[in-house]
Amino acid sequence: MIIAVGCDHAGYEPPDGGYVPAIVAFLEQEGHRVVHCGTRGAESVDYPDFAARVCQAVLSGQADRGVLVCGTGIGMSIAANRYCGIRAAMCLNEEMADLARRHNDANILCLGRRTMALDTCLKVLKVWLDTPFSGEERHRRRIEKLDMTDQEGSSCGSDCPCL
Repeated sequence: MIIAVGCDHAGYEPPDGGYVPAIVAFLEQEGHRVVHCGTRGAESVDYPDFAARVCQAVLSGQADRGVLVCGTGIGMSIAANRYCGIRAAMCLNEEMADLARRHNDANILCLGRRTMALDTCLKVLKVWLDTPFSGEERHRRRIEKLDMTDQEGSSCGSDCPCL
């Protein structure tokens, strides 16, 4: 698979140089091709910029899936899920990664540098990469509803106060 990887500065935080170099090495060791979407250092940057790059790579077909890293995984997940067709999941353990793929067909995995140990991140990543979407009708139907929400612009209707 081709995997787009992106992060904010948390992906390269000291003292160990961050998780992103280890994630990229792991992906390559597993036989995946990596499209690095930045950033490449610990200088403070804005996570939505790098979420956008990974989302665009996945949506354009340049990458099959994406991995995003920030301090908690929350910001990247929020940013990525703003893009129609993206199903980003912040997974803290292997069960979440398995279900994100089998039930939700998550195409982007979000990880937290400050909330997860590196070995846990790599285990979660491995499960997420190896788990196929189940394709069960109930899960396809739910994803189709999400896609309709994307197309309509809001799940709460045209009189939504947030529009």
